[in-house]
Amino acid sequence: MNSRIFLSPPDVGAEERALLLDAFDSNWIAPLGPHVDAFEREFAALVEMPHAVALSSGTAALHLALVALGIGKGDRVLVSTLTFAATANAIVYVGAEPAFVDVEAESWTLDPDLVEQAFADAVKAGKPFRALITVDLYGQCADYDRLQTLCDTYGVILIEDAAEAVGSKWKGRPAGQFGTCAAFSFNGNKIMTTAGGGLLVSHDGAMIQLVRKLATQARETAPHYEHVMIGYNYRMSNLLAAVGRGQLRGLAPRIARRRQIHDAYVAALSGLGFSFLREGANRTSNHWLTCALVDPSIVGTDRETIRQHLESQNIEARPVWKPMHLQPVFRGAPFIDGNVSAKLFESGLCLPSGSSLTPTDQARVIASIKEACE
Repeated sequence: MNSRIFLSPPDVGAEERALLLDAFDSNWIAPLGPHVDAFEREFAALVEMPHAVALSSGTAALHLALVALGIGKGDRVLVSTLTFAATANAIVYVGAEPAFVDVEAESWTLDPDLVEQAFADAVKAGKPFRALITVDLYGQCADYDRLQTLCDTYGVILIEDAAEAVGSKWKGRPAGQFGTCAAFSFNGNKIMTTAGGGLLVSHDGAMIQLVRKLATQARETAPHYEHVMIGYNYRMSNLLAAVGRGQLRGLAPRIARRRQIHDAYVAALSGLGFSFLREGANRTSNHWLTCALVDPSIVGTDRETIRQHLESQNIEARPVWKPMHLQPVFRGAPFIDGNVSAKLFESGLCLPSGSSLTPTDQARVIASIKEACE
């Protein structure tokens, strides 16, 4: 059996190891420490934001953003249906009600026309939305010009889920700069990783200070443990932050490598009936994952047959995100349908895209896809 080719494995090296050992040797093992402070500063500089707080996951970042903004029971939050469950789960954590909206066929990100419709209909019904969570899907930024204008017009808080978009840009501005705050993920399969971890950035220093307090069990300044609000155990460890600092130093070449991988798939498969999520106008993608759409009428087979064949060759590939409105746990939640996301899920396939993928292994993936189509 050939060695396993993973979808998006961690890509770490000597830089990360040296910084991790530095943290270990300093005995800063528990959460917090000098590497956490440095990681926050360095990441904030990367995305050109003034304030950042490192946390245990991207989910924690979204959760605490909602808590800090006072969003809770009785509030309605509009969110893209095409996303990982964590985006919607955080809304439920605070007792708010999620409503889902479809995406654009071209960008796979929130459809501003449908968002405008949802906002207007909600106001007419006397149940306006309190917040909108955008999703920068697979490294594609949403249309922040239109979405921010809509939020300003309707008095809706905009929160950016940039979990998949480190290094991506909208009109030359880094992902993470849009809305009230933005959440990032450093899970093991992301374009940069701290093994597990996340981070929240904001222009609002007071908000970040509140999130930092909430993430450390909301402990008050006192010689004993004093609490006047409910807190959470959500801070990042010094060890993981050290890994993150190493990942930051090698981020640019890793993004460049993922772009090469994407371009190689496009060149090899486009003529066979595959189409791809491509960078749209005003967008610079980090190409976290290369996503192909399979047209059975041209390819001769369907997405799932190809995925299963790849698995038989010890190659990991996955369908694109199953839309939240199709998930059993969110059955009955409102959905503004544009007839796009369900079709993307039916025909979309995420291909191995990790920056450590060798040209030889990518050639093996491409050959296996072609075999499945014969």
